Amino acid sequence: MLTTECNLECKYCFGEAIEDFEEDFNASDIDYSLPKTINYNYDVLNEFCSKDPNCVLTFYGGEPLLKQQDLRKIMDRVIARFFMIQTNGLLLDRLSPIYVNRFHTILISMDGNEDITNYYRGKDTYEKIINNLKVIKRNNFNGELIARMTVMEKTDIHKQVKWLLENDDLRFSSVHWQLNAGFWGSDYKRRNFISWSKNSYIPGIKKLVEYWIEHMGSEYEVLKIYPFLGIANSLLFGEKKSFLRCGGGWINYTIQTDGQIIPCPTMWGMKKYYLGNIRNSNPLKLKKIHIKLPPCVDCDTIDLCGGRCLYANITKRWSKKSYVKKEIPRIQHMIKSRKIKLSDFEYIKYNGCEIIP
Repeated sequence: MLTTECNLECKYCFGEAIEDFEEDFNASDIDYSLPKTINYNYDVLNEFCSKDPNCVLTFYGGEPLLKQQDLRKIMDRVIARFFMIQTNGLLLDRLSPIYVNRFHTILISMDGNEDITNYYRGKDTYEKIINNLKVIKRNNFNGELIARMTVMEKTDIHKQVKWLLENDDLRFSSVHWQLNAGFWGSDYKRRNFISWSKNSYIPGIKKLVEYWIEHMGSEYEVLKIYPFLGIANSLLFGEKKSFLRCGGGWINYTIQTDGQIIPCPTMWGMKKYYLGNIRNSNPLKLKKIHIKLPPCVDCDTIDLCGGRCLYANITKRWSKKSYVKKEIPRIQHMIKSRKIKLSDFEYIKYNGCEIIP
């Protein structure tokens, strides 16, 4: 986390924080005094990362491109296998192509088409992102470009994911999304989330899975719709997940602006879940977190989902549903008939994409 500051005031992060914050935790359990930007030495970060020969470093915020000087210095001084970034994309044109083109993956916050993106993120945001995507493509960025959606009640998930994948101006290679639900104390008291999830989101997921499967059969291509891709990958390769699918707290960790290590960015400032500090910790010896609380431990899909989300497990606001598993026989048939390959379901894991949204 380069900074906690952001140059947007979206309806979810900023808007919900203004409207509501009924704490689920005691105020004494949260550190509200964290610095707004990193306060540790770059060499300390390099020493920490050097202990992991497969270190992947992802820049996160707030908006990390507000701190381009820090970002450039880290990329110059810290040795990592890959660099990635999660950004709203508004400042991408200001970062030199020398650095942009070193990113293995760029995750761009975009919620779908122009109307939905501007509704949630602010006027003209969509247009600015499009222009900057054209800039980095023109400057020869060839890494993975992932659309990182935030999904709320205005979102038609089937329509918006298709838009992001099929629009030639965008040229996203992948899509994932995060549901903005259950992160705030009175979410369900003031929102129609339950009705929307039953009447729009779940039916939309079913249609989207069918679109994904049909595209495989007609185009001989496995679209990188990450929630589906990750589950299919595990089922096809016989992989079980007793840990969180996102990697949080066992292979993915977040470094706060003060150098403290937490399982994921959502748990910013939650002192109970501090796992060490980069100044005196080894990344390969950090505590690994299992989901040990009900209802997850009593669920027969725990080995597949790994517990869904640590934060959500603590707050206990989720239910379970699955639609990819029943399509595995169709996928296996297409692999056997050589329309697609098993290797088409391989991907760089733990890159910040949601698998169980």
